[in-house]
Amino acid sequence: MGEVAWSAIHARVHRRLKMRSLLPRGAAVLVAVSGGQDSVGLLRLLVDLRPKWGWSLRVVHCDHQWRADSAANAEFVQQLCQAWGLPCQVAIADTKYATEAAARQWRYRVFAEVAAQECCTQVATGHTASDRAETLLYNLLRGSGTDGLQALAWQRPLATDSTVSVVRPLLDLTRQQTGEFCRQFELPIWPDATNQDTRYARNRIRLELLPYLQEHFNPAAELTLANTAELLTAEVDLLETMAGELYERAVLPPATEAEDWRIQRSPLKSAPLALRRRVLRRVLQQAIVAQVGFEHVEKLVALLTAPNGSQSDPFPGGAIAVVEGDWIVMSGFDP
Repeated sequence: MGEVAWSAIHARVHRRLKMRSLLPRGAAVLVAVSGGQDSVGLLRLLVDLRPKWGWSLRVVHCDHQWRADSAANAEFVQQLCQAWGLPCQVAIADTKYATEAAARQWRYRVFAEVAAQECCTQVATGHTASDRAETLLYNLLRGSGTDGLQALAWQRPLATDSTVSVVRPLLDLTRQQTGEFCRQFELPIWPDATNQDTRYARNRIRLELLPYLQEHFNPAAELTLANTAELLTAEVDLLETMAGELYERAVLPPATEAEDWRIQRSPLKSAPLALRRRVLRRVLQQAIVAQVGFEHVEKLVALLTAPNGSQSDPFPGGAIAVVEGDWIVMSGFDP
């Protein structure tokens, strides 16, 4: 690749990595590369910064087999990695996943498998501030609570029981900036036609809603929304810690499948409403298989101050919650 060029974006990402401790010195890093401008820009930045950090870099590309050119796309990524002296693995989907969510779950399973094979402690993805803004809007319109609105953290565990982290070093760059970076350094990118397909909700947000917001409301809408997600991330972390402590005081999970869930009312009644809701949602998420909605949580909130003997109508799965003195008892789940 010749002598490493340097730019304001190199310096910015280098500072961000130091400030947030995203990729430790000498780490084995698996970089997820689709071939688009964000992931190719990320890979180039990590290759250029590698002499300062001593990372060991490996690449994984996921072929969803959604497009006729997907095999050529995978070959493009492999050739790019060969030119840059990087090992690359291609994973090919064994089925055509019907939804974006299912495809994403498959990708992250692949990341976990390859990271384990290669002894990588971090998986780096090319998500940007633009992705963060789009995800916040997408989750807001779906009715997500604050947990959904925090939208793409700088780093998180790859899975609940995983020691591998997903890191997103480009979260304060917009897609326009990664495009300019790729043009500045004449980086080859693979155009993905599915990004223009407005049958996908996220693409309609990217192609129609965000440009409308930028034109009519705020030219910096992407960064404003991304900053909102950043603020919410810290607030959700605080609330989750506080809710965890309250959960331990107020909730008695069943020791066996035959037993009931028991929720003590007095600790919850004296807590702020936000914590009550968060604790009760956690109970419902563990107790019922179906997706927990706002109305399900509010049924339990109402029982915190209801007279003795009050009961809810059935939750998904058939359970009913009944007030017994200072306790709410949830029973009657389908086996």
